[in-house]
Amino acid sequence: MNLATHRILMIVGDFVEDYEAMVPQQILQTLGQDVVTVCPDKKAGDFVVTAIHDFEGHQTYSEKPGHRFAITGDFASIDPTDFDALVIPGGRAPEYLRMNDRVLELVRHFFDTDKPVAAICHGPQILSAAGVLQGRQCSCYPAVAAEVTVGGGQYVDPAPTMDSAHVQGNLVTAPAWPAHPAWMREFVTLLEISGK
Repeated sequence: MNLATHRILMIVGDFVEDYEAMVPQQILQTLGQDVVTVCPDKKAGDFVVTAIHDFEGHQTYSEKPGHRFAITGDFASIDPTDFDALVIPGGRAPEYLRMNDRVLELVRHFFDTDKPVAAICHGPQILSAAGVLQGRQCSCYPAVAAEVTVGGGQYVDPAPTMDSAHVQGNLVTAPAWPAHPAWMREFVTLLEISGK
């Protein structure tokens, strides 16, 4: 693969889903991409703690302690025009990140400029709060479907499996970390199409 290097912004917070932050970051870095992780009220050298969500046959996912995940950029000084694409992992972080006006402003930039955006699991909670789902199709964890709909989007049901990705325009979404192969494959395709 001959993929040009892109600067990719990843927005995280405490209790971001472990696999949905670490695995995409590592996949993208393996492909030579420059991934910058940011979190409100944190700067480069800080960290967030992650949570591991698993599907073990209960009515919803279980949650276990994860790892420390390094922050590599200063949230307060981030300029979205310096980035070519955006990744929004899921977990519990989106439920409070969506209340941060600066997070919503950053997200809107990527939609206003038609740059590639990848969101997974609970990440579309942020998209809904940012008001960017109007008229868009969006996959997500099923418990977030109502927020996609309230935000003006059309929920794409991943049933019967959780391993699919959905693409519409500059947005690629997926229901949960079992979809990583499809989600990241489609996101990388968007990066190739978008050029520099």
